[in-house]
Amino acid sequence: MIVIYTLPQTVLSVSSLFEYATIVALVIFLFILLIRYFAILAMAYLYLNEYTFKSKNGFQPFVSIIIPVYNEEKVIRESIRSLLELNYSNYEIIIVNDGSTDNTKAVAEELVGFRKGKLSEIKISLINKPNGGKATALNYGIKVSDAEYVLCMDGDSQLSPDSIKMAIRHFTNPEIGAVAGNVKVLNRRKFITDLQALEYIEGLNMARSAQSFVKLVNIIPGPIGLFRKKAIQQAGYYSSDTFAEDADLTLKILANGWKIYYEPKSISYTEAPEKIQQLLKQRYRWTRGIIQSIKKHKRLMINPTINFGDTVILWMMFYEALIWPAMNIAANLFFIVAAVFFGFSSLIFFWWAGLALLDLITALYCVAVEKEEIRLIGYAIIYRMFFILIIDICKAMSTIEEFLGIRMGWGKLERLGTAKI
Repeated sequence: MIVIYTLPQTVLSVSSLFEYATIVALVIFLFILLIRYFAILAMAYLYLNEYTFKSKNGFQPFVSIIIPVYNEEKVIRESIRSLLELNYSNYEIIIVNDGSTDNTKAVAEELVGFRKGKLSEIKISLINKPNGGKATALNYGIKVSDAEYVLCMDGDSQLSPDSIKMAIRHFTNPEIGAVAGNVKVLNRRKFITDLQALEYIEGLNMARSAQSFVKLVNIIPGPIGLFRKKAIQQAGYYSSDTFAEDADLTLKILANGWKIYYEPKSISYTEAPEKIQQLLKQRYRWTRGIIQSIKKHKRLMINPTINFGDTVILWMMFYEALIWPAMNIAANLFFIVAAVFFGFSSLIFFWWAGLALLDLITALYCVAVEKEEIRLIGYAIIYRMFFILIIDICKAMSTIEEFLGIRMGWGKLERLGTAKI
């Protein structure tokens, strides 16, 4: 439509056609951005409307909480403390020490035994195994558990008191194979961690709400996920052949026909990187892990007759991981070139102002829905033009390196252990 109405009015020279093509591409980018934004917002709103009127109480099966730990001596004690404060009585805690080289084993041994929980005595067990990676540690704990439901979390995570109570109720629906929790940044009050707190609320949780409307959440986050054990067994447990074992397992569960829900009141607080190098290292690993998962399940991506839901989810992940970052970087480059070479400096301001307004409105909605800190809304002013742009550049570079086959390591973040819920 844009081309039909505007091309006849364009001067047919090489330079003018180049400018024309660039502007058309930009307009298309803006349309896609707005459609993407409002589609996610609408589905998230519909999900929350449906969610608000749902109530399922009285379902309290036995749950095993599996905590894989590798060099978590600074944070494991606070994680266990939060688990003993759960408003749920029928559960146990299994710590799997994945060959830690620090004092994690000694700290965990002090916690083992029956401990006084908020509503009952809670058994805490410790399994020590040689280092084999997070996936093997999680699998070890799941296989040892006798529970029909297992909650998998990270060693640095701290759960909210209602986290199990609010998530377990969704399993009364026999189609539900897993419930993804709500991850929030624990160590706030720093510029970079506050930006990530907003990102988790606006960028991740809103998307999970939208996906939950169709019960096709694409990643059950590592810091909190409640599973029907049968769904994990059918999926063949966690795998160690990607750097995003959580995304890989989620896709396998969906491929077996299970539905996956999101529970916003099942909250896990986790430490976010406090330095830009740590943040980029984390996002580098996430992106490569997601691309590895997409490549691993490409058969489902190109054949919708196997599992249509998985095909849709894989294309969405492909778009978010590969296409969207490239489009965002290209649009920003265009404005820099337009300002430097054509003097359109005012264009940059309107571009920034438009996106900032969009993010402010979205942040306002998300903060209100999650009853979050109002001060986080202010970060929306610089959220997209700086923070997201840096993250997208990191994603683009990790995508290139993944396709070039450059080797990478796990890149474990240094724990601080200074924050508590």
